[in-house]
Amino acid sequence: MRPVEAAERALHADRKHDDPAIWITRLSNDAVLARARELEAEGARGRRFWGVPFAVKDNIDVAGLPTTAACPAYAYTPTASAPAVQRLLDEGALLIGKTNLDQFATGLVGTRSPYGTPRNVFDSAYVPGGSSSGSGCAVAAGILSIALGTDTAGSGRVPAAFGNIVGLKPTRGSISARGVVPACRSLDTVSVFARTVDEALAVQRVISGNDPDDPYSRAAPFSHLRRGQPPPHARIADASGIVEIGRLLYDGPWVAERTAALRDMVEKNPNALHPVTRHILEGGLTRRTVDAFDAFDQLKKVRHQAAALFRQHDALLLPTTTFCPTLAEVAADPIGVNSRLGAFTSFVNLLDLAAIAVPAGFDANGLPSGVTLIGPAWSEGKLAALADRIHRAATDRVGATDMRLPPAAPPDTLAADETALFCIGAHMSGLPLNHQLVSIGGRFVRTARTAPGYRCYVLVNRPGMLRAPDGAAIEGEVWALPTAAIGTLLGSVPAPLGFGTVELSDGPCLGFLAEAEGVAGACDITHLGGWRAWLAS
Repeated sequence: MRPVEAAERALHADRKHDDPAIWITRLSNDAVLARARELEAEGARGRRFWGVPFAVKDNIDVAGLPTTAACPAYAYTPTASAPAVQRLLDEGALLIGKTNLDQFATGLVGTRSPYGTPRNVFDSAYVPGGSSSGSGCAVAAGILSIALGTDTAGSGRVPAAFGNIVGLKPTRGSISARGVVPACRSLDTVSVFARTVDEALAVQRVISGNDPDDPYSRAAPFSHLRRGQPPPHARIADASGIVEIGRLLYDGPWVAERTAALRDMVEKNPNALHPVTRHILEGGLTRRTVDAFDAFDQLKKVRHQAAALFRQHDALLLPTTTFCPTLAEVAADPIGVNSRLGAFTSFVNLLDLAAIAVPAGFDANGLPSGVTLIGPAWSEGKLAALADRIHRAATDRVGATDMRLPPAAPPDTLAADETALFCIGAHMSGLPLNHQLVSIGGRFVRTARTAPGYRCYVLVNRPGMLRAPDGAAIEGEVWALPTAAIGTLLGSVPAPLGFGTVELSDGPCLGFLAEAEGVAGACDITHLGGWRAWLAS
């Protein structure tokens, strides 16, 4: 689709949906179409989002447009766009406007804004979810295919669940937070709403990058946004005590961190705040430092528990949220209902995890439900393949529209800085040492078999494979690893094992091999065809 056609479709969909509460600042039709014509005249020039309409949550700066954070008294007009926005613009994306939110991104309901409450696209009696209410609704209504939000406690995931779309909560610090009105600086991240996991990941690839001018930014340890295949034996945890730490976001020092970011407003102009927002932020003024250190200690302990969980599992799968409340329920209990919505989201930010929220079907009332796949920091690419499979198994409907999901993107091919490694034992997916591959940036590529001519032996808790003229084909898995990390992995492999060239059925590949003297007297399991068959025998 060329830029002018894409712009016209977005403007038509916005007009048809007719919900002005989605927007705080909406560019005029003339301005949108004029920019679309400019882009079309320029040509694609290799820009990855050439002519793709998008929107920006109004706590993220766009040069020349007011940033209000849903508080008119706070508004200012920046001269520069936030890096995340600028990177999309540089890739040819077409800005439609800035979207509504719970004031200062404080809330998960989407109702705490003087600019109105965006309609839940399935039933106007229910909340749209927040705080990124406008961005979520714009995608769910089919106006846009992508939009930027933010996520501090679930603001980029709850609206996705209520809108039957994808919400990507990136690793904290992977995207610059410069030009973003802070909620909790230590937890905030720009987030992405999209129709599919692949589209959300494509946006993150563009907007990610270390920013030396953002004190919370950090460099990725490896190329974490490459998409692999879903591992054939993924280990998914479906419950965990680590979620309980999320309560600290509502009853701990991070309430004071919210207040610190807006201290002048709270102390000097409190009447300009939404009543519920004011109540929350004023509560931060009474927090005690001694309690903060207790909370920090508690968080450290739970982070260790989370690390242990992800050494044993590939991901954690949970409902995105507990229920979708009505507007009346929120009006009757604005604080309590909001806290319930964060039961399965807020711990993710505190524990420095990545997450992808995807649709999971519809309930008896016709409202969408959602689930979230959660992994450690820098696991977005690995999560993407699994999350996309879950999404497509649940529904092929996009938001509240009649559109169907576009085809899934193919896995990324082996990159120039990656090396394929053939694994035959405990490093395979679902087995105890697989985390050693994942922790250095490994991604599953495919199952494979050697050419005939190998024998396999049991060396206590792992196999040893030798070349042998009277051997057979041995089953295993090919993983793509950052070439720079191969030495690190080899250093963890005990003798008599090592790496060498293994002849697969379709060509040579680096793989695990053993020294002949090291397998003398060991149990020969060649007839079983591989380590998994041995484990099952």
